[in-house]
This record gives sequence, C-alpha cells and structure tokens, in this order.
Amino acid sequence: MGTWILNGGVPERGQNRLAPKHVYIENGKIAAIRDHATEGVPDTTGHETIDAGGKLLSAGFIDMHVHLREPGFEYKETIATGTRSAARGGYTTIACMPNTRPVIDTVETVKYVLGKAESEGIVRVLPYGCITKNELGRELTDFAALKDAGVVGYTDDGVGVQSAQMMKDAMALAASLGMPVIAHCEDNTLVEGAAVTEGAFSRKHGLKGIPNESESIHVGRDILLAEATGVHYHVCHVSAEQSVRLIRHGKQHGVKVTAEVCPHHLLLSDEDIPGTDDANWKMNPPLRSPKDVEACIAGLEDGTIDIIVTDHAPHSAEEKARGLQMAPFGIVGFETAFPLLYTKFVRTGRWTLEFLLDRMTSKPAELFGLPWGTLEVGRDADLTIVDLETEKAVDPEQFASKGRNTPFGGWKLYGWPTLTMVAGKTVWSE
Repeated sequence: MGTWILNGGVPERGQNRLAPKHVYIENGKIAAIRDHATEGVPDTTGHETIDAGGKLLSAGFIDMHVHLREPGFEYKETIATGTRSAARGGYTTIACMPNTRPVIDTVETVKYVLGKAESEGIVRVLPYGCITKNELGRELTDFAALKDAGVVGYTDDGVGVQSAQMMKDAMALAASLGMPVIAHCEDNTLVEGAAVTEGAFSRKHGLKGIPNESESIHVGRDILLAEATGVHYHVCHVSAEQSVRLIRHGKQHGVKVTAEVCPHHLLLSDEDIPGTDDANWKMNPPLRSPKDVEACIAGLEDGTIDIIVTDHAPHSAEEKARGLQMAPFGIVGFETAFPLLYTKFVRTGRWTLEFLLDRMTSKPAELFGLPWGTLEVGRDADLTIVDLETEKAVDPEQFASKGRNTPFGGWKLYGWPTLTMVAGKTVWSE
C-alpha cells in the first residue's frame, strides 16, 4: 500500500502559478506524479490518501546552516527539539554546525550526533566537522577520518580561522578529498567587545560597533586562497555589501566560491533595533545598514549569493535577558523563515515563488551534492505542504524549539507549513 497526496499545488517552471498535481509515494520514494488537468484524479482504492486541498506542495526545504546545540548545550536545544522545530518550518534536511561541547572534531562525536539524529530526530541531519581541533585555529582535524564518519564539510563556525596559512592548508586538504570548506568570516582584532554593527545604532547608543570589514577582510582573503587551492569555498551568513562585492568578483574570475544569506539579513537593519535591552536583535553577523540589506537582496537575486539558510541559533530566555551588550549572539529561524520570505518578497511581487523555493530546496542540494531538494519521480519523498493564504502572527511561545529568541514575534505572515514528510513518512502535521 502506498500513499497518494491529492490536489497539491506544484509551481510550474517559469510560471508564477500553481498547477494541481497528484503525487504517489511508495517505499519512501516518489513513484508517480499525475497532472490533474490532463490525467484527472487517480484511483486511490487500497491506498492512504492525503488531501493537500490546493495548498503548495514543494520538495522539503534544506537548511545548510543550523545549530542544534547537542552535545553540551541541551538547555538551549537538543537534536530532538531542533529537528521538530525544523519539521514545523517545512525543513526535511538540515546541516548542523560543530560548535557544540565537545565540538565535532572527532569521529566519535560525529557518530554521536548521527546516532542521536537516528534515534531522536525526525528530519535528516547532516553534521559538519571542525576545521581545527577544538575550533582553536592551531591544528587541523583529521579531515579524511571525519569525511569517512559522515561529515558534509569542514567549518569552525562561530569563530573565524584567523591564520591565513591554517586556512590555506585546510583548503588544500579539503580539495584533495573533494570536500567543501565553509567559513565563518570574522577578523577577531576588529570585533572584540562589540555587540552590534558599526553604524547609526551603535553611534546613537555609544556602543563599540562591529565593522563590515571584519567580515569582508576574511571573505577577500579566503577567495584568494580558494583560487590558489581549487577548493569549493562557501561563505557563511553574508551580511555586508563589501562581502557581496568580493564574492561577485570571485565568481566572475572563476573561483569556486558560493555563499548563503539569512532571512534576518534580508529583512532587518540596525535602524530597526528598538533599544539596548532586547537581545533578540543580537546576532552574528549583526544587523547591518539598509544599504547592506539591499546589497544582500541584490546579491541573492543576481546569483552572487546562492542559497538561503536560517543560522537557527537557540538560547535560553535567561541568557537573552542580559541585554544587547552581555547576551549571546543568535536568533532562532526554522519556524519563521519561509513565512517571512514568502510574505515580504513573493506576495509583494519582488520574487516569484519558484525563485524562493529554488534557493531553499534545489540550489542547496546542488551546491553540496545532495540527492534531495526536487519533486521528481524516483527521488526520496521529502515533501512540504504550505498554506499560502492564511495569515497568522508569529507566536514564539508556540515554537517547537526550546529557543524563543526571535525579533519577529507578533509579525503577521502568510506561508505557513502544514505538513512535512521525510522519505514518505509524515513527521509533522498541523
């Protein structure tokens, strides 16, 4: 017995409209896709049926930059709660960063994360391994052993690799293994003691600011190193206009550089921060100027920036109550990402639905060589059903994540996922 999803609205290539389709799932795979207009309603006798009711039916979303916090910070999030939050947001595959405690720099820790994901997670979890041992920037990890254990790339996310020689050695080694290097770009000498971007807000409140060049100096350095080594170099959470410019230049000159951007860097600037008490507006990279926001949007639109990620980073309420200066960096993102972007860019007509979905499904899969992200016969049945018509307000108290740290509380949005399926199994349903 298989499962039919009936009356799903599938975006048509090149058309900003949904075509009614019926999708048949068997043994965890998409076995058939029927066009309602030409083939009608299939005979579903003896099969389970799910009526999508004309809602959007998409390949499951893929997020290549998340923090699940386990092991070591289970009070912030666990693999169980994080994957449930991801499922509620329509995500079926997520890649978790290694800045846990212990960090993911050994085969044993990789196996621990994969084991936890298998036993307690409800979406697919792909771990990254550290570039350097303990993320200290002093000694490379065993790249080959980490690859064999199942990591999908190497990163010291949370900190930048400060030594150019260390980064060049890492890139050369990763390139020899056919693996990507994913970089948190930050020059520590420019950011110590700062909590917000260097700009209007920091000047108004007399705060030390994080300058754009703290990010873009590493971006420029690493693009040159990637050119020298031939590695696939991927830039984390781009936020600055200068970074966009450098990545565009690198691509134009044939460097294998790709990049990601987060919803908050496409929607908010430092001018939106309400004051120094609310640390839900504190993230790293910080919210930049309106000019930087527009540069990131333009970079995504022209292909300089390849994909959208959440950088889902949960913290406890107690930690975030310390104010902008003392609280940790980070906001949660799984459960608001698609509604935010759909409401602010697709419903307003700036983007097509196809454009947004590609950057959350097929593009990340293509970038990292993953076999998911497309709605095709023979592929794993990783699917998301989304209600594009119902408006709801963001209510952090209803999040499946342990984290409530979001600046988007109360925002009224469209585009809420109602069902998420991984390999033919419904893992979350409204």
